[in-house]
Amino acid sequence: MPTFSRTRSPAFAGTQGRMDLSWELFGEMCRVLAVRVAREYRPDIVIGIATAGVLPAATVAAMLEADFEAMKISRRDGDSFRSEPRVMSATPVVCRGKRVLIVDEIATSGDTMRLALAAVREVGPADVRTAATFVRPGGWRPDYFAMETEQLLVYPWDRQVVTDGELKAGPMY
Repeated sequence: MPTFSRTRSPAFAGTQGRMDLSWELFGEMCRVLAVRVAREYRPDIVIGIATAGVLPAATVAAMLEADFEAMKISRRDGDSFRSEPRVMSATPVVCRGKRVLIVDEIATSGDTMRLALAAVREVGPADVRTAATFVRPGGWRPDYFAMETEQLLVYPWDRQVVTDGELKAGPMY
């Protein structure tokens, strides 16, 4: 299993303190995000950026009664970690002519979201907007977000992982 450090990912860079997210708190952040989007936008399709972005995206899609799709864009390639993300899956062609919302769990540098935007725009959506559950101060800003924080975010799905058939502390944290 790969191990990560604050210096390997922009999401860890410059963090101050730590916020341990429970499933309940993460769900509440998804609710906040869905409400903020719904105030001014009604997407037909919500695209989650895999891997971690699919969790808030699927929740937001359900709350907005929109279709859900996923795209894989990552800096990880097996056990290695690249400085620049890559699109690793096809863009959902069902986005053509639709209102699309692209969602990730955090926006830091914006590299991943910009790649997703470019890929989705290539299939010809009617409109496309971006959202993230969390953003970093001074970082790239999506159209919508739930919370801005400098804290290291410990997501509930990373806190414990299945290792040798048992739940154990996640290696990232």
